[in-house]
Amino acid sequence: MSRASLDKDPREVAAMFDGVADGYDRANSFMTFGFDRRWRITTSRVLAAKRGEKVLDLAAGTGVSTTEYAANGAWCLAADFSIGMLRAGLHRKVPMVAADALHLPFADDSFDAATVSLGIRNFVDTKAALAELARVVRPGGRLVICEVSTPTFPPIRFLYRRFILKAMTWVGRRFSSNPDAYGYLAESMLAWPAQREFGEIIASAGWTDVEWMNLTFGVVAIHRATKPPVHSAP
Repeated sequence: MSRASLDKDPREVAAMFDGVADGYDRANSFMTFGFDRRWRITTSRVLAAKRGEKVLDLAAGTGVSTTEYAANGAWCLAADFSIGMLRAGLHRKVPMVAADALHLPFADDSFDAATVSLGIRNFVDTKAALAELARVVRPGGRLVICEVSTPTFPPIRFLYRRFILKAMTWVGRRFSSNPDAYGYLAESMLAWPAQREFGEIIASAGWTDVEWMNLTFGVVAIHRATKPPVHSAP
């Protein structure tokens, strides 16, 4: 398979993740120097899922993030377009379902919260996916997205941009049967919008109270938003 382009053909992206599923979590931890674990913990705290709540973890991959979010007793569902990623996470004790982010197989207002961790940049249409998430989250429910972002300190931004491409290319060549996949992932990270720009996309998809918090000098940012409540007629 050729490397998925930044046009993000869904079938190519899914096949790419199928091909790297078995070693993806290990490679992710290696390339982030273990910060991925800290980012998940912080995202879980921002999400603040409680017992009795239903949470959709979209682009959940092997379910490593879903397991973190369910730790306080919430019912958390791992959904992903890549069957290979879901299969690689079957040992985790969370429910899993294959799902297209643009056509989620859930009724309106099904979840108290939705979250995406380091995966929304791979969707073919970011705004449409955010609108679809708003459809399945109840009024007053929340959205939490952890995604790569733009480092705010220029020297860190320079090193980050230089390091990412080289590191991911090296990891892909050394450990993966699909080295081109890591080249795509690096390119998608560098092409992703900065914090404010992404916040504006979230707002344009129908979410309100959009705010964000930088992690690791802005290498990653957590965006939080709320689905507007339904106002009864006077």
